[in-house]
Amino acid sequence: LVVEQFALVAALISIIWALLGNQVTKNMLFPLLFLFLMVPFGEDFVPYLKEYTASFVVAMLRVTGISVYREGLHFTLTSGHWSVVEACSGIRYLIASFTLGLIYAYINYTSYLKRSFFILLSVLVPILANGLRAYMIVMIGHLSSMKLATGVDHIIYGWLFFGLVMLVLFYVGSFWQDQPVIYSVAMDQEISTSLAPSSVNFVYIGMMVLFCVAVWPITAAELKARQSVQAIIPANLLQNSSDILNSKPAWGWQPKFKGVLAESLQFANVGEQPVGIYFANFGDESEGGELINSQNTLIRHGDKRWRIIDSERRAVSVSNDKLSVEETILSNSRMELLVYRWYRIGTNDTANSYYAKWLQLIKRLTGDASPELMAVLYTEILRGDKEQARERLQKIAQNCCG
Repeated sequence: LVVEQFALVAALISIIWALLGNQVTKNMLFPLLFLFLMVPFGEDFVPYLKEYTASFVVAMLRVTGISVYREGLHFTLTSGHWSVVEACSGIRYLIASFTLGLIYAYINYTSYLKRSFFILLSVLVPILANGLRAYMIVMIGHLSSMKLATGVDHIIYGWLFFGLVMLVLFYVGSFWQDQPVIYSVAMDQEISTSLAPSSVNFVYIGMMVLFCVAVWPITAAELKARQSVQAIIPANLLQNSSDILNSKPAWGWQPKFKGVLAESLQFANVGEQPVGIYFANFGDESEGGELINSQNTLIRHGDKRWRIIDSERRAVSVSNDKLSVEETILSNSRMELLVYRWYRIGTNDTANSYYAKWLQLIKRLTGDASPELMAVLYTEILRGDKEQARERLQKIAQNCCG
């Protein structure tokens, strides 16, 4: 959707450019490009910002001399438990600061070097400030025995701190402010412009509009027909051996995603230990679900039992090749699960969501209706031995992708 929305804004700007010409568009370039900030983007930065915030807070607590135990985005002090959620990532700080920084730099500076430097500050300062804000919130809660900064005051402190940070940023930026350029025109100078388009232009424009109106419905129907995807789970991916378990382990967790049209969940016995094998097919993604979506998380929102301890991209050896997977460790009060997740687009396997989206585009435009799947393998980590758990998942991945 972000790509589609950027394309829509670009189309709007292109229309203005086509109607008003090069010179007028050049003079309006900043406000026109500023329209791109209408697009709500930034979700892809949230995981990295959350990891940075958690690392910053824990490091500052240790520098302060406070004992802290960290598990992923969760950390525990003697006074209580804390976790870095999406609202704590600082993405709102970053977007707001970047937007205000662009306006401030454009209005107050004429030098491109100064503008670039201030815009860079408007990106870096809120990231640092959000880490300090999170650290201060934790310190207030810790020193007050979890009586302060744990409710709505948590949000109010954040607002006030952000306002103070922006005030300081603008104040510092005012020291390098440039004098405005004043343009003057002699009173006796004649300014002649011709804005009236010729009748020939109207004919060309009318013909182009009629052509698009006539051709687009046919083109859209053809593209829609090409984008159909088989909503099935291929039989060659399913385990058909005697190692299949008839009952599932009492782990209390299994993959669950919105909009799935076809799915399969099996459990195989590998080295006397169960491994979950899950495939999901979202079809042509017209039922309110998408294969590649930031909402397709392993832990549903509001789940108080499970939490993500660690997540990273790994390369797994499969049939003299490397399979890219997203490795995640899930934990609750009594166990840990090791999870491998990746996408299969036609015959291509990848854990890179951007590359997978590109493969989807190419595949559908060529009329390939083969399934597009999300694969999830998971098993329990026994006695903290991650390597044995990885070996079990790798054996199943070998069968699925070998």
